[in-house]
Amino acid sequence: MSQPQTVNVADLDIAQLSEVRKQLEEAGSPNWSLMDIYNELTRPEQELNHLTNSFAQLKQAQAKFKNCIENVNEVKPQNKDKTILVPLTNSLYVPGKLSDPEHVIIDVGTGYYVKKTREQAIKHYSNKVDYIRSNVETLEDTIQKKRENMNYLIGILQQKIQAQTQAGPTGSRS
Repeated sequence: MSQPQTVNVADLDIAQLSEVRKQLEEAGSPNWSLMDIYNELTRPEQELNHLTNSFAQLKQAQAKFKNCIENVNEVKPQNKDKTILVPLTNSLYVPGKLSDPEHVIIDVGTGYYVKKTREQAIKHYSNKVDYIRSNVETLEDTIQKKRENMNYLIGILQQKIQAQTQAGPTGSRS
């Protein structure tokens, strides 16, 4: 079996560039006209949009868990038997009496709740924040690399289209 070779993208012709782009986006057709290729390259890339949306959702989840840590920190022994507002959601609070300030009930997902000490709850949510942080960093790197690859490819393809346009039509005549 032959060894993989490194190829300079600038040395590829337009058809090869469109094939590379197709592989980058996992979509496309090798029989596109120059205008089809240009239009496809200049429209927002669906994969990058999806990754960017995922990035935003991860950041929201991270903020939610940080908010949970803040809520757990508000449960203090000196507030025992005091009337407090208990958060049911981010925007819905109900009055309640704090009977056990050493324990909280946390949502562990899919409708399951677990009673934990305040320290255990903070550790649980901190672990979630750290896990999401590592995923956000990885996703951010992936988005940046994909953007750089697409921008480089678009730039080279635009140069080649411009050079071909200035050289005149090379297609068949009727």
